[in-house]
Amino acid sequence: MPYTYEYPRPALTVDCIIFGLDETQQLKVLLIQRANEPYKDQWALPGGFVDMEEDLETAALRELEEETGVKDVFIEQLFTFGAPKRDPRGRVVSVAYYALVNLGQHPVKASSDARNVNWFDIRQLPPLAFDHAEIFEVAINRLRAKVRYQPIGFELLPEKFTLTQLQRLYETILGVDLNKRNFRTKILKMGVLNQLERQTGVSHRPAYLYEFDKEKYEQLVKDRAENIVKRGMDFEI
Repeated sequence: MPYTYEYPRPALTVDCIIFGLDETQQLKVLLIQRANEPYKDQWALPGGFVDMEEDLETAALRELEEETGVKDVFIEQLFTFGAPKRDPRGRVVSVAYYALVNLGQHPVKASSDARNVNWFDIRQLPPLAFDHAEIFEVAINRLRAKVRYQPIGFELLPEKFTLTQLQRLYETILGVDLNKRNFRTKILKMGVLNQLERQTGVSHRPAYLYEFDKEKYEQLVKDRAENIVKRGMDFEI
């Protein structure tokens, strides 16, 4: 005989905050235009209800692919949002996930219950449905904190990049100007960048290209050098 709960059970959803960097090094977030009520035609984060047999991350990745076409990304759990009146359909709790992607490597296409999908500059977001503006603020603050002590920003760059591109990435995420000499001294001191060939086909003096050496970084962490890593990635002004 099935067990009967005394109390009603809230519905469970997942929401995805996907950050990407465009060719002009502007940080953007992926939004969908809702095709159905509530908030029909308004912009929102990709997401939806969790199926009974799904784990949370599987549900988040499924909804992301179904609504935007984006797949094969590494997502990380952000926070749980459960204000009683956050969803006009009833008592709905949402678990949010976030990710960083190279925008050029992830073409988007609206489907499922999304009327449209697009990347928006984080400084020029449209009004968002539900409590998604609050979810976005939590995500961008987490990103700005985490990028200081973990090399997550490299997910937004091409495999080969210049130090100028890297500095602009951190300036974009943190919303500050960084001293060029101090930045380069700190990042190179970590020893996790491999210097490659110089740029070709540019009108200015060609700069050296670099690549992030994930194995070296993981070895630093494995060798209990977390304090060194954190100091290296700390770009406090």
